[in-house]
Amino acid sequence: MLKKYELALKARENAYAPYSNYFVGACLVLKDGNYIIGSNVENASYGLCNCAERSALFSAISQGYKKDDILEIVIATINKIPGSPCGACRQVISELMDSEALVTLINPTLTNTISLKVKDLLPYVFTGEELNEK
Repeated sequence: MLKKYELALKARENAYAPYSNYFVGACLVLKDGNYIIGSNVENASYGLCNCAERSALFSAISQGYKKDDILEIVIATINKIPGSPCGACRQVISELMDSEALVTLINPTLTNTISLKVKDLLPYVFTGEELNEK
């Protein structure tokens, strides 16, 4: 099994999801050969939860990586059909990853994988440019 898939599945095992029981892991594949993982972390106050995708991306940015350093994000869910990122994660992925980077969705047994580019994940994305237009 490819390391990026193993790491995404391991991150999923680390998830803290006592309320939804929906465990998600993410693995960023970086140009320098490193990997950064993230897990979803829930809270009794649902607004304070964080998804695996954002956990991994925020960690990468905190470590000094830039959008051009990220080649791919692999997202592992518990579904037979791989789960797709939520709207908040799609927005964050669109801003913190290059539009040509890969988004790969996997299921636990790797019998079903879906790959697409960031630009296909959120068409007509909201960018910071809109904030400066009048």
